[in-house]
Amino acid sequence: MEMFCYQCEETARGEACTVRGVCGKSPQIAALQDLVIYLLKGMSVFGVKARVLGLPDPEGDDLTARALFATITNVSFDPDRLRALAEEVLAHRQELRRRIEAAQGGPLAEELPEAATWMPREIGLQAWAGYGAMVGILADGELDDDRRSLRELLVYGLKGMAAYYEHARVLGAQDAEIPAFMQQALATAALADPAADALLGLVMRAGEMGVRTMALLDRANTETYGAPEPTQVSLGVREGPAILVSGHDLRDLHELLEQTEGAGIQVYTHGEMLPANAYPALKRYKHLAGNYGGSWWHQGTEFESFGGAILMTTNCMIPPRDSYRDRLFTTGVVAWPGVTHIADRQDGRPKDFGPVIAKALVCGSPKAIEEGSITIGFAHETVLGMADRVIEAIQAGVVKRFVVMAGCDGRHASRQYYTDVAGQLPEDSIILTAGCAKYRYNKLAMGEIGGIPRVLDAGQCNDSYSLVVVALKLAEALGIEDVNELPIEYDLAWYEQKAVIVLLALLSLGVKRIRLGPTLPAFVSPGVLQVLVDKFDLRPTATVEQDVASILAED
Repeated sequence: MEMFCYQCEETARGEACTVRGVCGKSPQIAALQDLVIYLLKGMSVFGVKARVLGLPDPEGDDLTARALFATITNVSFDPDRLRALAEEVLAHRQELRRRIEAAQGGPLAEELPEAATWMPREIGLQAWAGYGAMVGILADGELDDDRRSLRELLVYGLKGMAAYYEHARVLGAQDAEIPAFMQQALATAALADPAADALLGLVMRAGEMGVRTMALLDRANTETYGAPEPTQVSLGVREGPAILVSGHDLRDLHELLEQTEGAGIQVYTHGEMLPANAYPALKRYKHLAGNYGGSWWHQGTEFESFGGAILMTTNCMIPPRDSYRDRLFTTGVVAWPGVTHIADRQDGRPKDFGPVIAKALVCGSPKAIEEGSITIGFAHETVLGMADRVIEAIQAGVVKRFVVMAGCDGRHASRQYYTDVAGQLPEDSIILTAGCAKYRYNKLAMGEIGGIPRVLDAGQCNDSYSLVVVALKLAEALGIEDVNELPIEYDLAWYEQKAVIVLLALLSLGVKRIRLGPTLPAFVSPGVLQVLVDKFDLRPTATVEQDVASILAED
């Protein structure tokens, strides 16, 4: 095998990518990402010790989240940036050790995991990639399948948690308990012989911390940009130079809108940036022109037809085509070799999007690919604001069920399942959605029930938190103690690691009968799957007809 990666839903043959990643990453990139995770585990060993000694380490906290985020599927494909990140983690690991030994008055006496002591003997990109190839997922061949599965499930949940924490952090919101947990979990994952019970406990705890992280990001977003409100978003185009913004980072979009105001440039959202159109502080920009295209995997054709400048702010990047590579820009943790990268903020100053703006001004107008509009902006504050109408509709039998169809979209033809399920649900059903999975059905003519849209879009994948808040509040209002007794079914789609933390978060809240598809994660062993089935009644998606019948049978 040239590599081994099975962290996403589209992994080769549903087992693992062993030659080249389906996402486009090379064995070199896979190895460098494995090395970053390995070194993070070692750094976290010292991070945990530093906390016990009362040694503050805010730089390490930030580095933990940023480095985890960089290893999520479809984020960083740049070997030089990944090597630099590995070097940064290693240097911080050594600095932490020095500080701990200085505080203790001497060297550490206890035996440490290899990840906390390993040092490179050579420098250079090829050497670093070689090291990464030796410390990957299968490096510890004596570890049994179930413990390896739990360890990887934990690490992938941490990656998703880190992405959400990083989004909150750039908006000034922090919670020291979140990076503290990340490091505690990584330090346990660094052990050569971790106990299964300890790993399982940390997996469950990751779900609880995932809820806490999404709540932090929700507060950061709404305190900065206002609570999302129902909004009609145009799907057409306007004449004039344009910039397309994809990814998830609202602050990047905000700073770009500020820098393009009055410049005659139209700014469009793409993919998971669609929900930005519902935030009051962003809606005030008249040149926020609407949304262009659909979910991440369509970007090859949609970026090509757009014709203007394109900014990728976070993950969900696919290998760029030559036809638009010179119009593509990356920023933050996302990167591709040879693509212009917008530098990070320095001393709190905004990023300089001048190169993106300059490129837009020499490009033509976007090519229209659709028309009309869609309605978004149904986060928890909006839905709870019409709780009386919702409860009345439930009690009157006008609304008989809610179906949570949140999560990720993907390329596989099997994802037509979600379009077909949505289309076959009776007219007394309301879909609650978040994440790019919504592009499978959010442009269908689903209609309304008593003035309530039959597709309530809460926002990005992290806004799946909103759907939980709604469920808990509805249960309280209806006098129902167990959230599983509500007329709510869960039909989730996953692709990458942010969906993993969403799933763990739902499980931590006691949600049962979740259907997960289009396939179950390759990194979940039969033994671990059985635990999830026994404890939470986790189910794989079946056929459209079987699952719709099951949903209706819960009435």
